[in-house]
This record gives sequence, structure tokens and C-alpha cells, in this order.
Amino acid sequence: MADPLHNEFPPDSIEARDLRHLLHPSTNLKQHQAQGPRVHARAKGVYLWDNQGKQYLEGMAGLWCTALGYGEEELARVAEEQMKTLCYSQLFAGKTNEPSVQLAEKLKAMVPMDAGRVFFGLSGSDANDTQVKLMWYYNNCVGRPEKKKIISRLRGYHGVTVAAGSLTGLPPFHKYFDLPIPGILHTDCPHYYRGRQGGESESDFVDRIVGNLESMILEEGPETIAAFIAEPILGAGGVIVPPAGYYQKVQALLKKHEILFIDDEVICGFGRTGRPFGAETFDIVPDTMSVAKAVSSAYLPLSAVLLPESMFDAFVDMSAELGNFSHGFTYSGHPVCAAVALRNIELMEERDLFAHAARVGEIMQQRLAMLADHPLVGEVRGAGLIGAAELVADKNLGTPFPYDKGVGAYCMARCEAHGLILRALGDSMAICPPLIISEAQIDELFEKFTLALNETLAWVG
Repeated sequence: MADPLHNEFPPDSIEARDLRHLLHPSTNLKQHQAQGPRVHARAKGVYLWDNQGKQYLEGMAGLWCTALGYGEEELARVAEEQMKTLCYSQLFAGKTNEPSVQLAEKLKAMVPMDAGRVFFGLSGSDANDTQVKLMWYYNNCVGRPEKKKIISRLRGYHGVTVAAGSLTGLPPFHKYFDLPIPGILHTDCPHYYRGRQGGESESDFVDRIVGNLESMILEEGPETIAAFIAEPILGAGGVIVPPAGYYQKVQALLKKHEILFIDDEVICGFGRTGRPFGAETFDIVPDTMSVAKAVSSAYLPLSAVLLPESMFDAFVDMSAELGNFSHGFTYSGHPVCAAVALRNIELMEERDLFAHAARVGEIMQQRLAMLADHPLVGEVRGAGLIGAAELVADKNLGTPFPYDKGVGAYCMARCEAHGLILRALGDSMAICPPLIISEAQIDELFEKFTLALNETLAWVG
């Protein structure tokens, strides 16, 4: 048994109890055992306080999710009322509840696709896992049992369940978990800064990687490939913004080979990129869509898969033959989660939050662009209220730091020392504040980030 007490926390403290009892997700467990946790105690708006009273500007919207900020009393009120009225209801066997129906109607009306039906889950992972299952099921229903493979991208992130974790294109999520499962393929990451060859232009880069995608499709056989899945901006892989023309050429290729486009809007949806959905920012016309995170501003867990009526029709016919559509979760369409998500979206509309996020997002991108001249920064990238600054050892050559030097982790720690929460994705420093952030708070964010960058520069020598 690991000894959790390599620190000086009192044995009855929340820190020591954490070390004795919790298995933390996405955490260096050895390091955590030595250092212990940082305890979040309360939060309001775009600020968060730890149990020592230290205040932090929340520069990551939690895990890309607290769009409406913390402590929104209207969402607490709606949750309380719904709990008192109908605390739980299932959607199995034809049961329903009003919040689920209302939320489905709202989502269908606002997404940039021909949505026919909405399937509810609880997380982005289960939404993308559902996407895989539904692609398999659909092609069985329509007599194409060989059309099952899903193409994802290197450095893409689509979750951690068995199928969604396979879609994710980041090695740590595969190693020792026996992933990816068969039938999941990975094509090039559309990151020009890291992926270009020689003096290749952005246009040439796009042509080459889309050409690689077509070669993969032809080699595997188009008749075996069901779908291509993509985040409009790749989030956990480093906030990667694909070059102009990339999605247009990808979509033309998919249409040519009758391959569906799964749009993973788990991070980009609901105003993050400056438009209501990332698909609108990048002129993507999805066939199906996954949403989660900001759909409820993370006040309660909820996800949704939106699919066209043509897929639903195939499911109806098959369920008549089999006697059941045998997919779903205990908490699919949970009425409290649905009521909170519905009111969250209504508040976004009532407060014109998407327009605010677009305006403040332009200011954030301007401030981010100013960091491109910093000696430690190789590239800045982003759109709206999401961005990243990639830290490099040699600015002129773009040479990365050795992985084990931990430059991004050091910079993240210096941000926290100055009361700012950012996230180190390797040596890319990700920024994703709540959509409610003000211009003055954007200034505060970058003032603190600049201090941390300067301290990191001095540390690396």
C-alpha cells in the first residue's frame, strides 16, 4: 500500500483524508502523494478560493465548462424547484418528463445541423461512446455491416471510456489501458506549427494532410468507414486551430466517400469560439453532434447526441424487429439536470452572452497575440474565449523543451502563485475563462500570466 503521508498535513485535514481515500482522474499519482491536493472551497463569478483563503482568477472555466461562471443563483433555484417537483424520472420504456422534452426542443432549434432526435447522457465521454455505438447500429440497420470504422485525429480528445478513449488521439490515454480498440483509426493532427514540413505553406500543409486522409480511406476501403469525428478546435491536445480551408476540404472528401461527420462540440459549443457553435466558426455542416460541458455550465452533469431523422427512422424499424432499442443510461434525461441545462441556455440568450463572449473574445485574442513576441513563446493560437501559448526552448526554430523538464508545469505553478488558474497541456498554456469574464478581468488574467511567463523564462535560464 502506498504511504500517502509524505507531507506535513495534519492527519484529520481534508488534504490528508484526500490522500488516504481518493483515486484522482488525470493526475500524476506519485507526485500527488508527495505534494497533496489543493482544496477548492468556494467560488463566485470568475473567481475561486482555496481553503486557505487564497483567491484565483479562473482562467480555465473549470475543465472548459463553467461558461456562466460560478454561483449563479438562478440555476440553484431551478435545481431546487425541480428536485421538489420531480427529482428523478427515467426515459426507458417510453417514459418521459417535461424538462427533457423542452431541452431537446431547445437544442434542436439552435444547433447548425438538421437535427431530428436528441439522446441524453451525462458526459462528453458517454456522448462520444454513444456516437460510436450508434454508427455501428445504424449501419447494421441499413444493411452495411462492414461500414464500421471511425477516423479520429492524433491529439484529438473525445473522452476516456473504452470507445471514446480509443477515439482520443493522445498516447497516455491508451498506454496500459489496451486502447485503442479495433476499428478506430487516427489521421494527422491539423497543427501547422508542429506538423509542417520544410518550407511548406499552410495551403500545402492542408493539401498534404487531407491527401493522407484520403489515402487512409482508400487503403481501408470507403465501404468500411462509417464516420470521421473532430473537435472544431482540438482542446486537450493543445488548443489546436486548424488552418483555413482544412474543414472545407475534409468535408468534400467525406461527402465523396459517403462518410459521416461527427462534430464533437463538447468544448467548443455554446459560445466558446465566438459563435454559438464551433461548427459555425469553421463552416462545418455536421451529420451528428455531441454536446456537454457548457450545455449546463457544469452545474449538473448532462450531455447530448443530436442525430438526423434518417438515422432515427432506421432505429425505429430495427427496434420493431428486435423488440427494443437497447441503449441508454439510468440518468438519461434526468429531469433536474435537464431543467438546469435548459435554464442555463435561456440565461445565455436573455443576457446575450454569446455576443458578449464574441466581443470579449476579440480582446482576449488581441492580448494573446501580444504574447507572440515573448522570448519563451513559440506560437499563440485560439478563437473567441479559448486560446493557448506554446512555450519553446528556441523561438526562432520552434524547438520544444525536453518533455521531462516540465516547463509547462512550472509555468502553471507560477500562475497559481499569482492567483491565476491556467492549464498546462504539455508546454502549451491553455486559456479558457468563463464566458461572463469582463474586459478588466481579461487584463487581470494576462497581467498575471505575463508575470508567470517572465518567472518561467528566468527559471529555464
